[in-house]
Amino acid sequence: EVQLVETGGGLVQTGGSLRLSCVASGLTFDDYDIGWFRQAPGKEREGVSYISDSDGDTHYEGSVEDRFTISSDNAKNTVYLQMNNRKVEDTAVYYCAAGENLGMPFSQVTWNYWGQGTQVTVSS
Repeated sequence: EVQLVETGGGLVQTGGSLRLSCVASGLTFDDYDIGWFRQAPGKEREGVSYISDSDGDTHYEGSVEDRFTISSDNAKNTVYLQMNNRKVEDTAVYYCAAGENLGMPFSQVTWNYWGQGTQVTVSS
């Protein structure tokens, strides 16, 4: 059974930092891309950042570029999302997801597995 577990959420003030972790089990980590997504109250879920565990390729959506950093520790089956210079609009439930790496652009990955999410709240 594939499981993704996110941790590291919490309350932070604007300008502060948080690091989220996503631990994957039940899959061959190197064969999957991992993505971070978020959903704010009343809004649709949106992609944040993605990483290919096979070659380390990464991508960031425009709103978080230069503030967030995605990385992976393949030995620990873990992907991290370092979030710096937090803004109030970053408040959301953050989810990680896994999709099989078929050599396609991140925009075409089918995200088959999802974690339960972790709440991140940024206060002004």
